[in-house]
Amino acid sequence: MQTLVVGDIHGCFNEFQELLSKAGMAEDDPIVAVGDILDRGPGVIQVLEFFQTHPNARATMGNHERKHLRASRGEFEPALSQLITKEVLGEERYRSALQLMQPLPLYLELPEAVVFHGFYEPGVSIEKQRETVIVGTMSGEAHLHKNYSQPWYELFDGEKPALVGHRDYLDSGEGFNYKDRVFGLDTGAYRGGPLTGMLLPEFRFISVPSRENHWAKAKEEYGWMLQ
Repeated sequence: MQTLVVGDIHGCFNEFQELLSKAGMAEDDPIVAVGDILDRGPGVIQVLEFFQTHPNARATMGNHERKHLRASRGEFEPALSQLITKEVLGEERYRSALQLMQPLPLYLELPEAVVFHGFYEPGVSIEKQRETVIVGTMSGEAHLHKNYSQPWYELFDGEKPALVGHRDYLDSGEGFNYKDRVFGLDTGAYRGGPLTGMLLPEFRFISVPSRENHWAKAKEEYGWMLQ
């Protein structure tokens, strides 16, 4: 059995299906997404349905899922990407999406690694990480910048290697590997970069090309929503 950990899908359903095919996943092989499964890409309906109907597919909480939940509670105004997702899904599907997002964990412990979306504060156990840090919000990043002079991944002191998303650290279309301790899987599929994952237990990067810059196309089509 192998496990596929997938970087930020962001509604890129066709690329996600191509990645699953390339990985040669068996029906019962676990699939884990690092968060940000919706927003920006054209296949948010299909991505939502996939994670609702595949019992072997799980995801951690990304900053985009957190934004949807907070906006639904009236804590702040949704950004364009959340507005588009809500428009595309429609009222009933959007309620269903919120039900999927609400219980998402901040991290998942796998036999070989720990999976979370954003950052990690050194000297703090995984259970006690600030939500804003581990999910990767702007305030969480500001907290790290204020208190540490090095990038978080250079200071990572978790017990297992970390598989994360949220940021394309290399901006080269390749996954990020810091000393076999931190692996970054976000390579910007929503903006024309590849969709990248990692196969466990061998810690092997795998990727497929994006079909186009989906986010640029979405902003052009739905920009009226901000007027």
